Amino acid sequence: MIGALLLIVMLVLLAGGIWIAMTLAIVGWVGQAFFTNTLPGKNLFSAFWESNASWELAALPLFIWMGEILFRTKLSEEMFEGLRPWLNRVPGRLMHTTILGCGVFGSVSGSSAATCATIAKVALPELKKRGYDENLAIGSLATAGTLGILIPPSITMVVYAVAADASIIRIFLAGFLPGALLMLLFSGYIGWWSLRNPDKVPPADPPTTFLQKIKASGNLIPCSLLIVFIVWVLVAGWATATECAAFGVLGSLAIAAWGRSLTWENFRAGVMGATRTSCMIMFILAGAAFLTKTMAFTGIPRELAEWVDGMHLSPYALIAALVVVYLVLGTALDGISMIVLTSAVVMPMIQKAGFDLVWFGIFIVLLVEIAEVTPPVGFNLFVLQNMTGKDSNLIAKASIPFFVCLVVCIGLITLFPQIVTVLPNVVMGVDK
Repeated sequence: MIGALLLIVMLVLLAGGIWIAMTLAIVGWVGQAFFTNTLPGKNLFSAFWESNASWELAALPLFIWMGEILFRTKLSEEMFEGLRPWLNRVPGRLMHTTILGCGVFGSVSGSSAATCATIAKVALPELKKRGYDENLAIGSLATAGTLGILIPPSITMVVYAVAADASIIRIFLAGFLPGALLMLLFSGYIGWWSLRNPDKVPPADPPTTFLQKIKASGNLIPCSLLIVFIVWVLVAGWATATECAAFGVLGSLAIAAWGRSLTWENFRAGVMGATRTSCMIMFILAGAAFLTKTMAFTGIPRELAEWVDGMHLSPYALIAALVVVYLVLGTALDGISMIVLTSAVVMPMIQKAGFDLVWFGIFIVLLVEIAEVTPPVGFNLFVLQNMTGKDSNLIAKASIPFFVCLVVCIGLITLFPQIVTVLPNVVMGVDK
């Protein structure tokens, strides 16, 4: 009952045009003021401070600034020119760059919001300029941005590993194949859609020779070297994600200056753009953190999990029930909070049912990805709403086909758990 009332308050505020972050904070305040004995003012202050006073979170504005630099200078245009000859005959053509970009950048950032915002800043203007369908581009970015938490390293995976007392390395390794599978599903849908709607795809360019493709690929070298360097340093353990983000900014500035496309005007515009986007995301994070505190005080996530446990379901019926529970929680909580608030009840249920904790970790991450694009609190929807000016419901509608791809991926790893477990078992041996 409490959850339903808070959801109604949230929907009314959103319909009234109240800022997303303010809506989340107001709903949290109402929940604490009327349904708990806590002090909402004190909790509001602590939630806002704790959600943003994080060294790891410093990577977010830095990665967004890196995307702004690529966007404001000629680097993003050069990247598309380098990819164009190779994707010219593939159904969907340059639309696949959103998936490839999110996959590669997600492996660096570990953040869904940073991946979504950075790739959107680079890709959307280029795709729109070249005549690609804007709704398809926005829908693909909203969902492909979630690859940032599936392809390691991922903050969400670390939180799950700690909560489940599982091996972080095994969970990291387990994320690679499902991440590649999800990218294939996304690109497969883009190709299918393009074949069904040829009038909404720009005409193919004249055929190019292999040597011309190699020459065009020279445009990819600067940014590719930068990304490879960042990934290499991160995987080798020589730097944290935040330090890698700083390297990314410095590298982007150096490449832009070398190419003589960096000016004081676009430098200033990039700083201001990154500041606006980062402040928007951090404000929403703060509001979501306060709402999460309210959910914890009211006990709604724990009661849902205990209700499922009391049903004494078969293993796969339990998985189906947990999908429903986490989808419901995803309408009001961020992914990390979903894991933290339910782990104490859910983990014993999973172990009792005989499921592998590493497999369940990837299962949970995929559900968190779905939560990122589920209204009314789908975080990636708000990021793209701010960047495009479009209504979040329209963005959610454009994301539906890719949402289905996420559901299909969950089904595939449930039917074929080896997709998740084979890589950690090969690299580290079977976990006994």
